[in-house]
Amino acid sequence: MKPLTGVRLLTIEQFGAAPYGSLFLADLGAEVIKIENESTGGEASRSGGPFLLGENDSLYFQGWNTNKKSITLDLKSAAGQSALHRLVGEADAVMNNLRGDQPGKLGLTYEVLKHHNPKIVCGHISAYGRDNSRAGRPGYDFLMQAEAGLMSITGDPEGDPARFGPSVIDFMTGMTLTVGLLSAILGARTTGKGCDVDASLFDVALHQLNYSATWYLNAGFEVTRQARSSHFSCTPAQTFKASDGWIFIMCLTENFWKHLIEALGHPELGKDMRFATMEARYQNRAVLTEILDSLFGTNTMEH
Repeated sequence: MKPLTGVRLLTIEQFGAAPYGSLFLADLGAEVIKIENESTGGEASRSGGPFLLGENDSLYFQGWNTNKKSITLDLKSAAGQSALHRLVGEADAVMNNLRGDQPGKLGLTYEVLKHHNPKIVCGHISAYGRDNSRAGRPGYDFLMQAEAGLMSITGDPEGDPARFGPSVIDFMTGMTLTVGLLSAILGARTTGKGCDVDASLFDVALHQLNYSATWYLNAGFEVTRQARSSHFSCTPAQTFKASDGWIFIMCLTENFWKHLIEALGHPELGKDMRFATMEARYQNRAVLTEILDSLFGTNTMEH
């Protein structure tokens, strides 16, 4: 028995954020029922290339939607709404990642659905939230990485701003909503009353700035892009070119640093005052990088 066996979730979802979050719920045993619109060909990622499995099916779609069920409903029709309300009566939660102004129009809020199930939890993923002037705007992972400032601290300092390779804001927003959804379901089972739960792509993207934002707000320190994908505040924590390819070395403690220089056969580096402490190594990153470059280029290390 999986831990979420017996939990039923209805989803009106597409592409990344919500499907990624509900994917975890399905894997944990929840019954996840996707509601798709047949007249538009179903969920948009069904046709996502380049690897198609058949009509209205692709590896892209399957990557987000394993272990889920699917039905078709037209939620803009009276019959579709009637069917939705019957399903809500036996569900624990309804989840969507529509534009912020759409859940209200389609009757996917707690205010509407509580009449069919007072314990229902309504989870919403939107670009900017549902309660502000930008509620009706669409939003996408890569745009949020740019707007929240993540691209300004990602990539090589001599190059252009860069985004993360995978859709990390979609992933993190999906997981953020999932945590809120499960918490609200637990609360509803105790109190008998559900609620709305909101997560927005922009809020989650901004939150990923985390300690770099805290440094700026409290100490005026502005993080910039680092060479070699280096850590913002300690070293060595970056890429190095070894004789057989690139490696990533990360010494976040003094103990790791000692193990590294011993493995390299140069324990004397630990006695060099330029590298004696984490702060000293950070202040002398350039010269330490030059030394380690020469060592990694000639050494063979056991991993």
